[in-house]
Amino acid sequence: MSIEKLLLERSGNKCELCSSTENLSVYEVPPHSSKNVYDSIYICEKCKAQLDKKEELDSAHWQCLNESMWSEVVPVQVVSWRMLNRFRNETWASEKIDMMYLDEENIAWAKETGDHENFASVDLHKDAYGALLQDGDMVVLTKSLDVKGSTINAKLGTVVRNIKLVKDNTEQIEGKIEGQTIVILTKYLRKK
Repeated sequence: MSIEKLLLERSGNKCELCSSTENLSVYEVPPHSSKNVYDSIYICEKCKAQLDKKEELDSAHWQCLNESMWSEVVPVQVVSWRMLNRFRNETWASEKIDMMYLDEENIAWAKETGDHENFASVDLHKDAYGALLQDGDMVVLTKSLDVKGSTINAKLGTVVRNIKLVKDNTEQIEGKIEGQTIVILTKYLRKK
């Protein structure tokens, strides 16, 4: 039986974190990647986007941890503990952290990614006007730019298609102008 079918059966066809029944998929709890039911959970798109820091955290949505933190499923406990720690500045979350128990092995797993040290704020790639950018988007330059180390002069209004986000820097994207891939600062572009 496939992992997805096993997780679907275990979860009762619901998100194991928030109980949503829409847009469910397998989520391998980092850093484990052995692709088995003991390292994976079945979650909705909204939980996944916020876990992966692709969307601002929604405190109201994560009130669901009041239930999921008591799950007997270890990877659900690990993710619940990590998320509660990301909200630890909020009273409801800090109270839940104090109530929650994980044995030494599972607390080590929960701490392994360092995600528990992050707060609820999420750094996302945004254009000059605050619109969220994603890989593959089309953008327009809002300023003429001289490309260092090249003869290219990217003019105001130049359209850049199929951008790629720079992973470790939310202020930069990569895009092709005149056939050459360059790094562009997000403060000089607008999502089209």
